[in-house]
Amino acid sequence: MPSSRRSSKRPYAAPHVPLDVDRATGGRRAESAPDGEWVVQHVRGSEREYRCPGCDQVIAPGTAHVVAWREDDLLGAGVEGRRHWHAACWQARTRRGPTRR
Repeated sequence: MPSSRRSSKRPYAAPHVPLDVDRATGGRRAESAPDGEWVVQHVRGSEREYRCPGCDQVIAPGTAHVVAWREDDLLGAGVEGRRHWHAACWQARTRRGPTRR
């Protein structure tokens, strides 16, 4: 005889929870700018240091920053095409002129 008890995993009266697209995509998003089409991902921090191409300063380990790569490099350069930027430097890059690659 089937149980009359309902599942507690998904209550029928529970409200719909919208999908967190940022979490589902790993924080990646596409950006279009005068300097090209980019895939951008916000990173909370890492265990190593990187040099920001915007200001040529070190991004210290554990510092939140942005990792960006050209959309057309996804199949070409791959990991070599990724650059780690300070978030402010990434936002200001189009005001300073062409970026280094």
